[in-house]
Amino acid sequence: MNSIAASTKNSKSDQNPPVIGGDERAAVLQELERILASRHFKNSDRSKQFLRFVVISRLDHHPERLKERTIGTEVFHRPPGYTTGEDPVVRVQAGEVRRRLEQYYQEQQQPILLRIELPVGSYSPVFHWGPSPGARGVQSPGAAPVALPPSRRKAGLKVALGLAIVVLIALAARILFYSPHRVADPKTKLEEFWGPAIASQQPVLICIANATDRSAEEALRLSQDRSKKSQAATTNTSAPVSPGTGEDITSEGLPISHEIVPASDSSVAFALSGLFGRLDRPSQLRIGTGATYEDLRSFPAVIIGGFNSKWTMQLVSNLHFAFLRDQGQYMIREEVPGGKVWTTRLGPGGETVEDFAIVARLVDSKTGQFTVTVAGIGPRGTQAAGEFVTSTRYLDEGLAGAPADWQNRNLEVLLQTTVTESMAGPPHVIATYAW
Repeated sequence: MNSIAASTKNSKSDQNPPVIGGDERAAVLQELERILASRHFKNSDRSKQFLRFVVISRLDHHPERLKERTIGTEVFHRPPGYTTGEDPVVRVQAGEVRRRLEQYYQEQQQPILLRIELPVGSYSPVFHWGPSPGARGVQSPGAAPVALPPSRRKAGLKVALGLAIVVLIALAARILFYSPHRVADPKTKLEEFWGPAIASQQPVLICIANATDRSAEEALRLSQDRSKKSQAATTNTSAPVSPGTGEDITSEGLPISHEIVPASDSSVAFALSGLFGRLDRPSQLRIGTGATYEDLRSFPAVIIGGFNSKWTMQLVSNLHFAFLRDQGQYMIREEVPGGKVWTTRLGPGGETVEDFAIVARLVDSKTGQFTVTVAGIGPRGTQAAGEFVTSTRYLDEGLAGAPADWQNRNLEVLLQTTVTESMAGPPHVIATYAW
């Protein structure tokens, strides 16, 4: 397909694409309105606002508006000087828009004469036109059709015949595929794990905690205790670490309590957004106080984060495996008499070398909706838990020993991960509990 603003690294015209006017502009705007009115966009105000903003900015040749910070301030009302690395709202929404555009065009039955795309890694949309140059413009009224020469007519007949054969084969395959005698393909553990969310008519909420939940007093106390914990780690490698310490500190030794979204949580959110896109399920992002109890009662949800998430703490507080802060120590405890305790382990330099996490899959949660918590004691545990719930391989391995009917029950999975150079390793299942 031909395209406007097709990417060519050394092309001056690509770096400074021209203003699009006339019939082409009208065609783009018409296609934009069709997209926004489709079922993939009409119920998502954020996606509509994002796509309209970048398309109009591109049509009017305002590349300076197609920057992450500018989109964040003008579309999502972030402060002008906000830190994009700590607030991924634009990147997350761009991924959501790409997914919705892909779904929209996959459903189109008519030949696509114009396609609006948002390339990965860019916020500048690209407009692809059909293979025929005539598709770009609007045919003048009364224009006479152009007669094809005999050779072209024969070629056209061959193409039509070929298409007819393809259609017949497709119909036969469809009949075979949907035959009542056909045995359905078994679902993967990933599809079974997310089954209630896939079956829901509502979008899935992806809820990221706000890292500013800790008070300034607690942040100061943690920074004062850090040196003591590092020293203790040299003699006792099982010493606990508070979430936000270790590698997640500022140069002054203060826990990162000012950021809007922890980087570990946002990476899990990206993975979940991609997963739901592959499962053809719409999702919406909620950050900090953007996730209300009313939301959790109305939509299936994934809650990311442990001690920094009030919703995780409330939902997991009375479960078999629960997060607990006891005398300043952060841990996971098995809530039975004589239950085991797991704490984050530090290396000689105070860095995290082992973390633990809980994945709680609640079919019958306190909210009345299907809810999954993805939470570690520290950020690396959360990362490992996110990898577990988005990976067919890890779910297949980890749930092999789960009860046969775990799909219809509440389920908790306790995970362990080894941390190397501030990166979480593969998640390992320590225990599962279903009820």
